[in-house]
Amino acid sequence: MNPAGSQPIRVISGELVRQLAPPDALRAWMHQAMVAASSGQAVMPLRRALVLPTDKGMIGMMPGYLASVRAAGVKLVSLVPPARRRGSSHLGLMVLYDEDGLVPIALLCGATVTSVRTSAVTALATDHLARRDARVLTILGAGEQAHAHIRAMPAVRNFEELRVWSHLPVEAASFVEAQAARGVCVRACATVAEAMEGADVICTLTSSPRPILPGALLRPGMHVNLVGSSSADAAEADDEVVARSRFFIDWRESAMNQAGELLGAIARGVVTEDHVQGELGEVIAGVCAGRRSDDEITVYKSVGIAAQDVMTARRVFDLAQEQGLGSVFEL
Repeated sequence: MNPAGSQPIRVISGELVRQLAPPDALRAWMHQAMVAASSGQAVMPLRRALVLPTDKGMIGMMPGYLASVRAAGVKLVSLVPPARRRGSSHLGLMVLYDEDGLVPIALLCGATVTSVRTSAVTALATDHLARRDARVLTILGAGEQAHAHIRAMPAVRNFEELRVWSHLPVEAASFVEAQAARGVCVRACATVAEAMEGADVICTLTSSPRPILPGALLRPGMHVNLVGSSSADAAEADDEVVARSRFFIDWRESAMNQAGELLGAIARGVVTEDHVQGELGEVIAGVCAGRRSDDEITVYKSVGIAAQDVMTARRVFDLAQEQGLGSVFEL
């Protein structure tokens, strides 16, 4: 029995999160999280932001509850302009609460939780929506998420060629060098058009507020993951990408408030809300059809949802507790 006011908290570092959450396990967890969210087993208020004055940045807050794992959580991450950035682009903390008494039980690296769960969901979406014979993967962006995605994506398709583009060529070169160090060959492309030529799967992973991916470059059979932007006033792809595709989302409420590509196309009368075919969890559960032919262009728009964070944190915490890993302190 703990003294009154005393509560043990397990602290789980980013390195330990990666150790306990390999890509195959993460995809299985995200499969469960997305189906649970789409079947009404999650409570997820929309992401809120504390915006600091004079371009100092913002702190994003994502709370959520997931009945299937009897846990709730709040993720706090800071986003700052590149000139002010120190370390990860999503520095922060994830606090996990057990459903029984809503006591805090774990504190995890929020940046790592964001990185690994996002790339795992992208891989899951690709597995369900991309052509089975997809062989060329293009990543637009060379930051933290690009490194996470290049690890996660080859598990779902037998990619024979990997490409990267960045608006900063030095970042693309650094990315190629880092992947070569782990035995992975990636080709840096000078332009988006070069990166898109003959590609089968595209992941947009940039912080660009304006479209970098034009619909004119899409060809039949492509699958696109729009991942980098998560606010109503930012879009990595233009209206033509939205209009030409069979369009899927992670969760309706968040998409209809925060998916900039979709909201912009609706506002300009290019598509209506009915253009959304379904949530990824609905595709996984067989509630709605995913890709229907090899010629269709499919898009998965990710803004990120709290169910993904809570599922990741709970599974990692359970494993850490079973194995006696992490540091424990008393509040």
